[in-house]
Amino acid sequence: MFFRALEFTIWGGEVVGVANMEARSATIPARDGETDQVELTILMPCLNEAETIAVCVQKAMAFLKRANIKGEVLIADNGSSDGSQAMATALGARVVPVKERGYGAALLGGIAAARGTYIIMGDADDSYDFSALDPFVEKLREGYELVMGNRFAGGIAPGAMPPLHRILGNPVLSFIGRVLFKLPVRDFHCGLRGFNTAAIRRLELVTSGMEFASEMVIRSGLESLRIAEVPTTLSVDGRSRAPHLKTWRDGWRHLKLLLMYSPKWLFMFPGAVLLAMGAALMALLWLGPFAVSANLVLGANSYAAACFMAIAGVQLISFGVLARYYASITGMLPRGERSDAIVRLATTDRIVRVAGLVLAAGVAIFSYAVWVWSKVHFGELTGMPQISRAVMSGLSFIVIAIQLGFGAFMIGILRIPLAHAKPQA
Repeated sequence: MFFRALEFTIWGGEVVGVANMEARSATIPARDGETDQVELTILMPCLNEAETIAVCVQKAMAFLKRANIKGEVLIADNGSSDGSQAMATALGARVVPVKERGYGAALLGGIAAARGTYIIMGDADDSYDFSALDPFVEKLREGYELVMGNRFAGGIAPGAMPPLHRILGNPVLSFIGRVLFKLPVRDFHCGLRGFNTAAIRRLELVTSGMEFASEMVIRSGLESLRIAEVPTTLSVDGRSRAPHLKTWRDGWRHLKLLLMYSPKWLFMFPGAVLLAMGAALMALLWLGPFAVSANLVLGANSYAAACFMAIAGVQLISFGVLARYYASITGMLPRGERSDAIVRLATTDRIVRVAGLVLAAGVAIFSYAVWVWSKVHFGELTGMPQISRAVMSGLSFIVIAIQLGFGAFMIGILRIPLAHAKPQA
């Protein structure tokens, strides 16, 4: 539990306290009696949905009756003050209060309290049709552990989704998610989805905001859950007020989460590109200026830029190693051959030795340049472009060595909580 809280402190997500997570676990109902066990929980997060909660509950109840499913309708109330709770209860729904505010917090409270073997969750604004959940149930019964709705395949009513979300936001974020995590999901942010209750609980999801939708899909993919997608529709919601979703804020939070769960795309790949470009440009310009065309000649300034690119590349790769190392030792990301190699090879002692060698090389190159410069009494180095390049190269090596050395100690620091946790366990 310590590492799950530490994880979102370091990665910049919405922090969910340890006490809150323990409280959620405590709300999971006891299952000693078979009477508490139902096949399906239809879960709706709710915050002041008096205008639409009744029709949503009625549709869900009608579906359970028509499909002859032993189930329940569960409202995860996030502090409604408009009587939504009483309306839902009067129609036969079960209401569980969730004190911690946020879309993800409400759903986590509902997931913890659900009695169903399966859960189908959806917004209580009447934008999703709770009377047509048959495709979700079929896939869940086939053994799929996460069944996503696809609004683009099923149909989006005019005015149901803002043009910015429909044309840019959802397609772009879903594309990034597919590329980063290789998932068969074309609508990452569909709010209507079904899942195996036990499987999703094992993921220990923690985000409390709108990015919870992305976290569920990402974590399911990382843990190799069976994922399917079915067409669903999206209608204009029945509320007279503005939705809780904030386009730019919540879009950024979704994108941020996607990147934080993929250190190789966030750090490794950009760092490798910068380092390769910087090293190649340094090698090209070592002997002197290089004429690209009659009007474009790369000289000393370009060499300096190449040095900065190499330094930035090493820094990003170092961050990537630190991130993947942390994710591996805490279980945030699943282990693999490459991550195991990082854990095995990225030790403080080994990296400090590498940093020492790089530092020695940098000092030697810089000292040689200063010695040659002193031969001309620290004047103009006419006809010797390599000496100014040696100065920049030597200083670059020294900066890289400093980065590696302090990064090595950061890896050691990350191991300290792990070492203390083992005897307690």
